[in-house]
Amino acid sequence: MKTRFIFNPHSGRNRRNPWLVAAIHAFIAEHRLDASLVSTSAPGHATRLAREAVDAGCVRVVAVGGDGTMNEVAQALVGAPAALGLVPCGSGNGLALHLGIPTAPRKALALLASDASRIAAIDTGTANGHPFFNAMGLGFDAEISRRFNLLTRRGLPAYAVTGYAAFRGHRPETCVIHGAGRHEEIPVFVIAIANSDQYGNHALIAPGARVDDGLLDLVAVRPVNFFTALPLVARLFAGTLDRSPRVLRLRDRRFTIERSAPGFIHTDGETHATAARIEVAVLPGSLRILVPAASRANPSPPEREAPPSALPDPAPEPPPLILTPDNRTGSFRAQHPKPVCHLFGDKPAWAESY
Repeated sequence: MKTRFIFNPHSGRNRRNPWLVAAIHAFIAEHRLDASLVSTSAPGHATRLAREAVDAGCVRVVAVGGDGTMNEVAQALVGAPAALGLVPCGSGNGLALHLGIPTAPRKALALLASDASRIAAIDTGTANGHPFFNAMGLGFDAEISRRFNLLTRRGLPAYAVTGYAAFRGHRPETCVIHGAGRHEEIPVFVIAIANSDQYGNHALIAPGARVDDGLLDLVAVRPVNFFTALPLVARLFAGTLDRSPRVLRLRDRRFTIERSAPGFIHTDGETHATAARIEVAVLPGSLRILVPAASRANPSPPEREAPPSALPDPAPEPPPLILTPDNRTGSFRAQHPKPVCHLFGDKPAWAESY
């Protein structure tokens, strides 16, 4: 069974675990696998390496890293016969926790060669063409992801400190949400659209959500202050967030979110500048992934003559955001340069809000 390990040396624990590369080579030798290991060197590199692995005939491609590495590798496997394997080494590991994949690297490696594993088929979400497998979001979600990605030290304590700093400077925005037969125009602190039930670290943003039901779960949190946010944090870890009157939860195959201006979103914790209008959709059963036999995920069909839906072409992206310091809040304001004229056709999508 031809296998390719894709190792991100900059992911969370990988920086502190220099022994892991040697452990993978020892694992390959011990189990006499037809396998090789390659390392990433830049953002987006894992996707290219995964595509090369599929082209080379690999039937398993193993992401060794955090949620961002998982996302990059999985992008190349959507609709492909190859299965994704995970050796979670990040700070959150939301998809791994949802599926019951061990988060200890040695135990995750052991699962790859274990008879107590199987292949499941899970859904893929897309947000303006950006795929996600665990969750995407905007508002406070995207801002904290942007700040967190700038840190040199990760983990729950760093996330909490970063979250508090982002919270102090964050301002809610009014969004229009279309989906589940509803049209809601509400001010929001955060909008998350979840494929699994959690962000990571057992923070349950969408209790009961499944990665294999062909549906996405939208969770919108109305504006909060410090005192009203604390009970929501408690609910987040207790699995009762959606019972709060401050929370709107919807479930559908597709959502459209409209905000007043272009800005950031995140997909599995990686941030992107995108248009004011965000189209989110699900591709059911489009990713094959190795999970423990006891995992909650549905089994993958034993054979498939043609791959499921491939990823759509990404939506046209806006030009780079200009970040302007806001001395009053200590944060940044993001804006695009306004187009002066459109002599050669219609406005680009990112300019529709001007």
